[in-house]
Amino acid sequence: MLAPESAVFSPLPASIEILPKQIPKGDELRSLLPAGTRVYLTDIGTVGTDPEMLVAARRLQDLGCIPVPHLAARRIKSREALETRIAELAEHAGVNDVLVIGGGIAAPVGPYASTIDILETGLLDRFGIRHVAVAGHPEGSPDFTEASAIGALRQKQAFAERTGARLRIVTQFGFDPIRALAWAADLATIGIHVPVHIGVAGPAKFATLIKYATLCGVGNSLSMLKRNAGNLMSIATGYTPETFVMPIEEQLAALAQPTISQMHIFPFGGLERASSWLRKRGSW
Repeated sequence: MLAPESAVFSPLPASIEILPKQIPKGDELRSLLPAGTRVYLTDIGTVGTDPEMLVAARRLQDLGCIPVPHLAARRIKSREALETRIAELAEHAGVNDVLVIGGGIAAPVGPYASTIDILETGLLDRFGIRHVAVAGHPEGSPDFTEASAIGALRQKQAFAERTGARLRIVTQFGFDPIRALAWAADLATIGIHVPVHIGVAGPAKFATLIKYATLCGVGNSLSMLKRNAGNLMSIATGYTPETFVMPIEEQLAALAQPTISQMHIFPFGGLERASSWLRKRGSW
């Protein structure tokens, strides 16, 4: 049930995800990203040290943003490689916040098969990285069952409780707000009390969204997107994320303990377009 039309709600704050090589330079970056913004640096499949990731993280840090590099467990070839990467990010780029993910490949290239394997090494804590994001999948995933996903989240929450890590869940993007809200509410019902940052596809052309939704396995939402394309799109502007975000914000306004605290933007239509939308709506 949505909040009444008279309800007052605040725009959700937002983080954003960018490829390291797409980080703008100097004044352009400052004009697009407000200081204090979490900027997730997408893992590009590199095995070993990634100079682009390090340079991008340092640039963001220097301009007052919060770099959040991905650490992809199955792509890390050894403990030594993991330690080197974390040390470089922490000591040379000032990183104290990371997103740890499985890695998107079937077989690990080294000793780490999952997010919890990385967390349990103790290396993040050793290098002062206390803020940790992990992945959530409101749409499910072809790579694992819902039961195994819930079990993994329980493990990660237990890790955070034991170690004091500041854990949050950052989800895959989708287009069905009711499904996203129900998924977040279900987590709380089963005892997973971790802040949820809901994934949102930024403004983009319809064809671009179809491409990325297909690649990322967002099946149910993709079907809804296709069915309702006429309502969610306009010839002039393409897809507007408001059709996904506003129902969520309205629902959260009616909750005593909101289950979603932030949104996380995938800027499929470009950083400039996403930044303009976020500023206009008051999320930035």
